[in-house]
Parts: sequence; structure tokens; C-alpha cells
Amino acid sequence: MTAIPGFTGDANPYGGGDPYADYRTADFPFTQYANLADRRLGAGVIAANDEFFAQRENLLVPERAEFDPEHFGHKGKIMDGWETRRRRGASAEHPWPTTEDHDWALVRLGAPGVIRGIVVDTAHFRGNYPQAVSVQGASVPGSPSPEELLGDDVKWTTLVPRTPVGGHAANGFAVLAEQRFTHLRVNQHPDGGIARLRVYGEVVPDPEWLSVLGTFDVVALENGGRVEDASNLFYSPATNTIQPGRSRKMDDGWETRRRRDQGNDWISYRLVAQSQIRAIEIDTAYLKGNSAGWASVSVRDGESGDSDETAAWTEILPRTRLQPDTNHRFVLPTPAVGTHARVDIFPDGGISRLRLHGSLTEQGAAGLAARHQELGG
Repeated sequence: MTAIPGFTGDANPYGGGDPYADYRTADFPFTQYANLADRRLGAGVIAANDEFFAQRENLLVPERAEFDPEHFGHKGKIMDGWETRRRRGASAEHPWPTTEDHDWALVRLGAPGVIRGIVVDTAHFRGNYPQAVSVQGASVPGSPSPEELLGDDVKWTTLVPRTPVGGHAANGFAVLAEQRFTHLRVNQHPDGGIARLRVYGEVVPDPEWLSVLGTFDVVALENGGRVEDASNLFYSPATNTIQPGRSRKMDDGWETRRRRDQGNDWISYRLVAQSQIRAIEIDTAYLKGNSAGWASVSVRDGESGDSDETAAWTEILPRTRLQPDTNHRFVLPTPAVGTHARVDIFPDGGISRLRLHGSLTEQGAAGLAARHQELGG
């Protein structure tokens, strides 16, 4: 684990104006990965030992934390995060918490996977943030209860050792554990508040589950697909196109800036494993005056990805006219085999979702099972 970079100490008291004006943050290299603790994937904060001032569920709210200086309730200042009460010692002679005292929250990841980095965001917690944080991970099959996760038979692996953090800051930590995790235990020492938690990594699905499903979306984020690159991310991330469910608003898809040349925009994806694709969906939901005009889809078969110039792209859906705010479905005349896919839109604009329906090949299933076992799944 390496902190990149680190923030410590209080932020100044809020003095009015934009509350984010003095927010401390940095560019973390691991944010290129998907957020495994995304509510859209089914993540949840299933338990916490204390949430006196602010509810634990706020940790996973997708939007950034908001601050209203006039918002008070019966228990005090209402914060957009998870905040516990102030800890006290055992007696008047020892009124301070011990070095071992801490608060905790249990987080179920929306998609199990290998964690590459964690951001513990203390936005707006200026003098009431924890002195330090630590994070542990566990891999537990099924749908364990909080009591089961807290049992003595669950093995917890330290992902972030106890580390000082700063108030009103994005505290980022790189994670080096090459294991598959399903749950986290987030600890704050000794008490305080955390606004948001982000857990970046690679989805590692259960190969047995996918085998039972038979036909599924082989590029979906929840099934282990991921975005490798995109031509333009001006308005929204390309990962939105493989999120679960249909888009609910315009910025829940992928939209590029307006082109003023003769080029086109595109996204390249890595599939869960080598797959046989039989049908395609391209959805432009909520993109009405800015949807892509046309789109094509290509695949290629090769584990070396975009750097392999010998693995050529094969077009499986020719350039096809798209309608605004419409889900387009295409059945392929013959199944297409590949490990990577690419959608090209012409000339610019956006799509909300891409679905590639198919199944794993024997080679793909064997490779996925081997990786799952190697990562302790």
C-alpha cells in the first residue's frame, strides 16, 4: 500500500462562499478503474457501530458531498457523510479514548474484484474528521449478514494500514493486494466523519454463476467487462456505457464534445474473457439532440489488447443509423468471437449503453476459472 499523495491536519473553518474552494485533492492513477463500491452495481453499507450524527449510507452516494452551513437537526449539525459521536475515555482520570478505540462500517462491494486504490473523502469535515483511517478486505461467498462478517472465522486482509488523514480532503491510497474481495471494513480512529468512500479496481466475476446463466452481457461492468480507452471524455465517462440498467438521465451515458473535423469518436472495451457474441444493443436513452448519428461495432481476438497490431478489428455491425432516445437491437447473422470490442460513433455525440449478448467460449471459461482460483475466489 502506498499513499499518493497524503493530506493531514485540519482544514480552515468554513468562511463562506464556495465550500470546495479550499478542498484538498489530487489526481490518483487508480481512478481509471471502475468504482467497485458503486450503488448502481449493488454496493451497500450494511452495518456500522455508530452513526449518531450522519448515516452510514451517505458513504456511497454517487454525487460529491454537499454542505449547507445552516442545516441543523435535533442531534446537531447535519453532514452529508457518515459521522459518529465523540468518543470518551473510561473515567474522569482518563477522559481520552485509548489508542485502540475506533469506529467501523462494513461495506459490501457491488462487484467483487481486485482493488487497485481507495479514496477516503473527508469533504466538509474540517475539524471533525478522523485522526487516522484503516481499511480491511475479506472474501466471503454468498450474502453474509453483518454478524457473520464479524465472526471469528472471517479472515480480514489489511488493505490500508492505520494512516493519518486530513480534513476536507480526498485521501487516496494505492492497494497492492492481488486478491479478490467481496467486503470491506472501514475504520476511523478514534471517531469522526467521512463524506464518501470510493473503491477502484477490476471486477472478477464468479465463473460458476456466469456458466449457469449461459447467455449474458459479456461487456457489462458487473460481469467483468471494462473500458480500455476512449477518444473523448469531455462530458461523461465511457464506463457509463456498461453500467447496470438503463440510463436515467442524459449524463448517465457517454457524450463527447462537438467535433469540428472529419473524424469520429470511439470506445474500446475488454470483454470478461474470450466470448461468442450473438446480439448487440446500442441505447441512446435521454440523448435527444446529441445522440450519435451512426454507429458500428467491431471485435478482435487477442489478449495483448490495443498494442497488438497483428490482431485486426473485424466489423460485426456495419455503420448503422441511430435514432435519438431509442434502444436499438441487432441479431448477428453469425456469432462473433473476440476478447475485445470497439464501438465507433459518427461523427460525435453519445450513446447511453452498449450491450453485447453472448456466452464464454471454452477457452474463455477456462481462463476466467483459473484467474478466479488464483485470486482466492
